[in-house]
Amino acid sequence: MSDKRIIYLDNAATTGVRKEVLDTMLPYFSEHYGNPSSIHSVGRDAKRAVENARKQVAAAIGAQPQEIYFTAGGSESDNWAIRSIAEVLEKKGKHIITSSIEHHAVLHTCEYLEKKRGYRVTYLPVDEFGRVSVADVKNAIAEDTVLITIMTANNEIGTLQPIAEIGKIAHEAGVLFHTDAVQAIGAIPVQVDALNVDLLSMSAHKFHGPKGVGALYIRKGVRISNLIYGGGQERNLRAGTENLASIVGMGKAIELAVAEQPAYAARMTLLRDKLIDGILRSIPEVRLNGHRTERLPGNANVSVRYIEGESLLMRLDLVGVEASSGSACTSGSLDPSHVLLAIGLPHEIAHGSLRLTLGIGNTEEDVQYVLKVLPGIVETLRAMSPLTQPTCIA
Repeated sequence: MSDKRIIYLDNAATTGVRKEVLDTMLPYFSEHYGNPSSIHSVGRDAKRAVENARKQVAAAIGAQPQEIYFTAGGSESDNWAIRSIAEVLEKKGKHIITSSIEHHAVLHTCEYLEKKRGYRVTYLPVDEFGRVSVADVKNAIAEDTVLITIMTANNEIGTLQPIAEIGKIAHEAGVLFHTDAVQAIGAIPVQVDALNVDLLSMSAHKFHGPKGVGALYIRKGVRISNLIYGGGQERNLRAGTENLASIVGMGKAIELAVAEQPAYAARMTLLRDKLIDGILRSIPEVRLNGHRTERLPGNANVSVRYIEGESLLMRLDLVGVEASSGSACTSGSLDPSHVLLAIGLPHEIAHGSLRLTLGIGNTEEDVQYVLKVLPGIVETLRAMSPLTQPTCIA
């Protein structure tokens, strides 16, 4: 068995389940395993556990329990929000506004609506830091606009969007507003009223809960169509026996994450800045991707010129550093990140991206170790690269 030191810096892709969360979940696999729809005492116990988790999720984002619908994760929540609003409001209008740097769960859903349902979708550009212009959102609203969907924080470069301002503009125009907050829960304050959102997606495995469970917040009064037909679960909108243990785990995880958020953000921001500053100081020809300060506390994303990102990841893995070059959902693609292209990077520089995302288990010693090994790896790869001639760089 290997005793190689492992430093996990891919927390934007997924986080480990906290012990407190796992301990809360375990009894619901073998002891309290009832079906929440059953009327006997074991079923009623399971139902109470689901509803307690619903209260925990609601309290974490300043919502009411009846506004929380459990799903299988962030992608399902995004799909449900966008497709159902498009279906319900199709007669009112067929225009949706989103951004060019959304998660593919949003972008591909919008593309489906364009191709199959005749919707018109406006994909707003972003600036060099990955920020959407509030003025652009306002100018894009038309008489037939039925939904605006802009992510709270970008999963690749960590940039935070002006969600509250966008939500205010949407409501002034009578347009519904959805945000993908998958990366934001537990990292920054997320309160649905303060953000002026009507629908909000979240996923438990991003804040130390289990995989395969998430939730969609739907503001009271917003009409939405069924995701799955069948039984009466989730107030008749999403049929299927509830993922009991995982729902319980999500409730515990979000309760812990939100309670600890201020301390977490302070510590992660300190480590993040040491990491970013150290990389920019010790390695030439590196640029930071995303906004310098308006970004997630634990996100550091850089582009290293003259090398290819996959080679960099493999070399880091050999010395025990687990990182990524972008979204885990597109890791099998050879195409450069659509997010990095949207902020203006040419293909060859976008291909040299490195995403290091910190979590609760990381320490200053982890940061120092990365700063120790990364410069040498970059130097070695550049010596081997055919892209080392300055003429190759735009």
